[in-house]
Amino acid sequence: MNKFLLKALVLASVSIATFADAQFRTRNRMDKLEDFDQQKFSWGFYLNGNILDYRIVLNPRYGMSENQNLVTSKASTSFGAGLIAKFRLNDYLDVRLEPGLQFAQRQLIFNTQSNDIYQNGSLTNAPFTPIFLTEKDKVREIKSTLVDVPVLLEFHGERWYNSRPYFAAGVNYIVNLQSNSDSEDDNQQQVFRSTTHNFAWSAEMGIQFYFNKFKLTPAVRGTFFMNNEMVADNATTPPYWSAAVSTLQTRAIMFVLKFE
Repeated sequence: MNKFLLKALVLASVSIATFADAQFRTRNRMDKLEDFDQQKFSWGFYLNGNILDYRIVLNPRYGMSENQNLVTSKASTSFGAGLIAKFRLNDYLDVRLEPGLQFAQRQLIFNTQSNDIYQNGSLTNAPFTPIFLTEKDKVREIKSTLVDVPVLLEFHGERWYNSRPYFAAGVNYIVNLQSNSDSEDDNQQQVFRSTTHNFAWSAEMGIQFYFNKFKLTPAVRGTFFMNNEMVADNATTPPYWSAAVSTLQTRAIMFVLKFE
């Protein structure tokens, strides 16, 4: 379903861009929405498709065996939507607030059975009784509902007929509503815990197309978490899971369609 949505968004934007390009080659016509960008404040909404993955830094002791990574991630596609509030600073700069809701499901695979060799304890972990890791123990299906609040500074060029390129960058405050950070259970009970409150930075580029009634903007945005999302397992849990990961950070590529 998510892959279909992503393909549909790509096809829709290509079709619209092709149609728009045919219009923009016509010189003997009036520009559309001529005064739209002179407004001090404007608003809109957006739809998007995402590709989300994790950046993983492994613990050299528990996350690696010789040169082999014991923890890997599997990317997934997802979707989201949100609102746009834009404040005009001058002819070339705008500030945008784009709160949205993103849905995601990712997978982490823990092939850490070899950590049984540390059962007698180490400087960082107490002795533990090894357990046999089943497929359910090794794979974590991580569902996330993210409230994403980015604040972006937009730099745009001169308008060329009914189009205008732009670049934007800024910071995000992101709340994971399915983080399980307060759960007393951990990975030993198949509960993956991550941080609820997160910060990220984003960069985006696209082209704004002007039509008679609205402005359409297809864009590509990258969002990268800055904080470590991993919440440590309980002290009595064997080092098969969180102990194997030093840093876990979400990274996302977003394809956006904006309507203003």
